[in-house]
Amino acid sequence: MGERVLIALGGNAMTASDGSASPGDQRRAVEGAMGHVAALLAAGHQVVLTHGNGPQVGNLVLKNQLAADVVPPVPLDWCGAQTQATIGTLVLNALEGRAAVVVTRTLVDPADPAFADPVKPIGRYFTEDEARRFEVLGQTWRRFERGWRRVVASPEPLQILDAPAVAALMAAGFVVVAAGGGGVPVVRTPSGRLAGVEAVVDKDLAAALLARTVRAATLVIATDVPCAWTGFGTPAARPIGAVTAAGLRELQAAGHFAGGSMGPKVEAALRFVEHGGDRAVITSLEGIGAAVAGETGTVVRK
Repeated sequence: MGERVLIALGGNAMTASDGSASPGDQRRAVEGAMGHVAALLAAGHQVVLTHGNGPQVGNLVLKNQLAADVVPPVPLDWCGAQTQATIGTLVLNALEGRAAVVVTRTLVDPADPAFADPVKPIGRYFTEDEARRFEVLGQTWRRFERGWRRVVASPEPLQILDAPAVAALMAAGFVVVAAGGGGVPVVRTPSGRLAGVEAVVDKDLAAALLARTVRAATLVIATDVPCAWTGFGTPAARPIGAVTAAGLRELQAAGHFAGGSMGPKVEAALRFVEHGGDRAVITSLEGIGAAVAGETGTVVRK
């Protein structure tokens, strides 16, 4: 009998190897990724999927920016919802069979400090003049080495609001795709209603929360490297295999994991295990089958 596995697919699984995100490239990339997922299903595992959406949201944001004088730009939460449905449709076509996509909302705190200091860059680089034009629309832009780029808040995920729908579909035997791109960020207003916000929830942290919520035994975070490393990019680099949560926390505190790349993946793995998950594995997309079998990747246990 297989186990319940949540697989968090990195953005590299949804684009060509060179990062191209044309429709054809995305379709072929998703079909390739689903081949690995199909192998897990054939082995008897129950699979829940989530995914990144950075390139796809970046494309929509660029369209908004270029056409801002022609049609009103849509808010960022709308972009997130659109990409969940688009990528989800590609997954449905690739898997066929009993698969379902849930457009998923993630509750965040309107008082989260991230809203006061937006730092998550999205979209492409622009000139300062172009950035100033978009700032008039209420956006926040910052200068980077390559130019100006829009930045948004990345608040902590508090609750996967549509997890009950995910659980019901799982119980009915569906492979469920949920919380794509970290979920559509929403807040509870003073009147008690839900409202979307201009933010991006970290997809790996949301994946850990979803995995705990649906009681997955294993969280697999698929990225573009076979495992996490200490001293990555230096002559002293060493791969991390099996490790305890406490041991990985020590390596994290020592500064081994960059905030914009491996850092969120390590934090997500730790949160999942520390809150009751059996194990979390960080590995490459090609290694997810071997990871579930316990044969590869950085394997974190309590």
